[in-house]
Amino acid sequence: MQKEKGLNIMPYKPKRPCSYPGCPKLTDGRFCDEHAKQEARRYEKYDRSPEIKKRYGAEWRRIRDRYIAAHPLCAMCKRSGKLTPAEEVHHIAPLSQGGTNAEDNLMSLCKVCHSEITAKEGGRWTPKHRR
Repeated sequence: MQKEKGLNIMPYKPKRPCSYPGCPKLTDGRFCDEHAKQEARRYEKYDRSPEIKKRYGAEWRRIRDRYIAAHPLCAMCKRSGKLTPAEEVHHIAPLSQGGTNAEDNLMSLCKVCHSEITAKEGGRWTPKHRR
């Protein structure tokens, strides 16, 4: 632990190599910035069904951007006393189970909290770590 101007600063988690085959870059996530975008495009093109693509089009992006601007902190982290910037908007009742894009069915989450909820619901992502 380092001391800087009277503050205790905890070291960051060490970076790890990008998971893209042959990429030597170090990253905090699974992929480096370049390959994260490439992997997201590949997923959208090949892995996501046409039915789901329709649900998450331009209209959803507008709703999501407006909601996250109004609710910029992760709701779950906030409940436990942490102030973490929100990066995702989660449907409390999934669209596939009759949920809607209404504000009372949405919550802002950080990537870690969103991954945990999605994993519990049996979704695509699994949690990486817990702060």
